[in-house]
Amino acid sequence: MQAISLDTAILITGISKRTLWRRVTEGQITRLDTDERGRAMIAFDEIAPMITLPIEPADYELLIDADAGDADAQNDLAQLFLELDILEMGLYWLNQAVGQHHPDAMHNLAKLYIKGQGVEKDQNTGLMWLAKAAAHGHVIAKQQMAALVPQG
Repeated sequence: MQAISLDTAILITGISKRTLWRRVTEGQITRLDTDERGRAMIAFDEIAPMITLPIEPADYELLIDADAGDADAQNDLAQLFLELDILEMGLYWLNQAVGQHHPDAMHNLAKLYIKGQGVEKDQNTGLMWLAKAAAHGHVIAKQQMAALVPQG
């Protein structure tokens, strides 16, 4: 049985924590074991019909992997939400990946700050994230930083 954290279930369903816990207590949603990070886990199949976000069932595995802490999945899920113009959710998952020092996520966050998309436009913060992405090996970010710094 696939599991998802209670916190992510709240994000994707829009149902309050109190209501979800009540449904768990009443046996309407199956409570699974706590994960290694100490998060309350519930059965994903029982939450899936309650998802209010416009994501396809084909993307459910990506959501489950992102919730489990896979930085690549977090970055990909962030891009999916950003493309759907669900900026708050995109930023949430992007920040989860950035927290794991994911270079692509850092580069993507830099672009958002430079453009002012979903966040207040801030060139300095954008450049900081660009530099961090470059420092973590992001090839395009390295090239962009090199173009900004005078040679010689």
